[in-house]
Amino acid sequence: MPDPSLPLRTPCNLKGQWQRKELRRRLNLEEWIVSQLMNLYDCEEDEVPELEIDVDELLDLPSDVERAIRVKMLLVDCYKPNDDFVAALLEKVRGMQKLSTPQKKGELTP
Repeated sequence: MPDPSLPLRTPCNLKGQWQRKELRRRLNLEEWIVSQLMNLYDCEEDEVPELEIDVDELLDLPSDVERAIRVKMLLVDCYKPNDDFVAALLEKVRGMQKLSTPQKKGELTP
């Protein structure tokens, strides 16, 4: 018999846990990206160029080749070799899910 003092694990709770886990993965990835950019540009965090490496945009691209091209386009001003960074980033992005924006009650999905 389940313990009545413990909350029930409803599908909503499970979805919330999944979303928190995915958000944590995304935050860890963003922190990793910043640290890698600091190494690539030989600078401190506040001096890293304003690059918009959008994980959802990368996930929308159909292949790793296109993802790599997109990231290399963003790193056009980086004169250090960045192939290892690009390969590691694509490996980390692989298997991630796009983050959906929360919908307000009453909104219809397309």
